[in-house]
Amino acid sequence: MAEWIGIGRRARRCYGFDEVALVPGALTVNPNDVDPSWTLGGKKFKVPILAAAMDGVVDVNFAIAMGKLGGIAVLNLDGIQTRYDNPDEVLEKIANASPDEATKLVQTVYLKPIKEDLIAKRVEQIKAKKVPAVVSCIPQNAKKFSKIAQEAGCDIFVVQSTVASVKHLSTEYKALDLEKLCNELKIPVIIGNCVTYEIALELMEIGSSGLLVGIGPGAACTTRGVLGIGVPQITTTVDTAAARDHFYKRKGKYIPIITDGGMRIGGEICKAFAAGADAVMVGSAFAKTQEAPGRGFHWGMATSHANLPRGTRVHVRTTGTVKDVLFGPAKVDDGSQNLVGALQTSMGSLGASNLKEMHDVEIIMAPSIQTEGKVFQVGQRVGMGK
Repeated sequence: MAEWIGIGRRARRCYGFDEVALVPGALTVNPNDVDPSWTLGGKKFKVPILAAAMDGVVDVNFAIAMGKLGGIAVLNLDGIQTRYDNPDEVLEKIANASPDEATKLVQTVYLKPIKEDLIAKRVEQIKAKKVPAVVSCIPQNAKKFSKIAQEAGCDIFVVQSTVASVKHLSTEYKALDLEKLCNELKIPVIIGNCVTYEIALELMEIGSSGLLVGIGPGAACTTRGVLGIGVPQITTTVDTAAARDHFYKRKGKYIPIITDGGMRIGGEICKAFAAGADAVMVGSAFAKTQEAPGRGFHWGMATSHANLPRGTRVHVRTTGTVKDVLFGPAKVDDGSQNLVGALQTSMGSLGASNLKEMHDVEIIMAPSIQTEGKVFQVGQRVGMGK
């Protein structure tokens, strides 16, 4: 698999969404007859798409809207929603800042301490509308915040860092015992992010209920540029899904893989499922919605770091509602709306009646898939040329 990149050093080729395509088989299925649902911790969800734990994407109102449509929106407990009693004032400032002011402002607003009483309040606000409350925080805060969230009625807890590992060394603080956390909490724990077979297997072994996979592919993420770290999402998903299947054969326990980031449009989501994903986490498509708190802007990071700038603020515009993004009808031509409809149509065309069957469809290397025959779309910057 690996090729020589210099004297004594080899590197393997990895693949992203733009480099592969899916191939129909001998069977097709009516898209209305396919089942795109997925299960986590014994709970079944109609929509296999999660809204990312980013402050420009998810607040209480967005989580409620997403939950009523059968999906999951993850609220960031390290963000603006738990630092400010009135987060809308801060979000308005970020949206109105000039590009030069935005990065400094986004860094500054996260210096205010987190108010623990707001953690419980936000969870209770979501649960009051009878939808799933799913929250996320970095490992340093997980032990304390998870207990507060669980007592407030949280349904799923996410421990999310740029790079997750079972073994973490530090002379400055005591590392989080992920295995102990998973065993002590009475709710499912999703852990992220990872990109390799070995780490995925280790995280499953310690009791995680699901894994977020992917480092740095998000529209507003700067990890790959700042740290030089990352693996393209097709390879990441294939490798971690192989760990899931190996773990299931040995232990009889199925741990869902959630491909996190890098998917702008329906076709990329479909490719993630073909690569082995059980669900996907999306940010930018939801940042475009009327319900999103970012007011047409999207920024990182979901996992904060005091010594590095947060991810850049990008202007994504407001193009529709959460319902438009999930179920359509699409009002734009770039594939960023009616994502569930696109998935169902792709599944039907590929002959997959459910997501597990989607894992078995043929994938080919297709570097020309985005440009072949699309000269007018590219020239006019419409459809696939955007």
